[in-house]
Amino acid sequence: MDIFADADAFRIAGLPLHPLLVHAVVVLTPLTALAVAIAAVWPAARHRLGYAPPVAALLVAGLVPVTALAGEELADTVGVTPAIERHEALGEMLIPWTIALLVAAVAVAVSDRMLPRLRRASAAHAVAIIVPVLAVVTAVGTIVVTVLTGDAGARAVWEGV
Repeated sequence: MDIFADADAFRIAGLPLHPLLVHAVVVLTPLTALAVAIAAVWPAARHRLGYAPPVAALLVAGLVPVTALAGEELADTVGVTPAIERHEALGEMLIPWTIALLVAAVAVAVSDRMLPRLRRASAAHAVAIIVPVLAVVTAVGTIVVTVLTGDAGARAVWEGV
């Protein structure tokens, strides 16, 4: 049985699951992105945080698509407006950003172990620069898309109320 074929899969006690999941996404995604960025540029924080950023990024990368699916089910129930379409489009943009954040978090976590194994100093230097820069860019992009998506969702629900 396909759980996604059953609309009740996206409900708890008859209530739509999307608004509940959204709160987790809105809190966890920026916090995870911030942790990844901090770990990328601050070695002491990277050692202290350990594998928490990649684990959190894995959670977020799984949570965002489930939230989007629950949102699609909710849109089917309440109807689609231009504001909901904008929110949905931004929500779909967030999925690749969270996947990129997961990749960046893993790259940051393994870069310390990888650097001593690189035979050429120039390769180690390049990795030491490229990984943090890409991690910070990915973290900032993820936060921006999260904020834009959340703002569009709030406007879709509350504008005109």
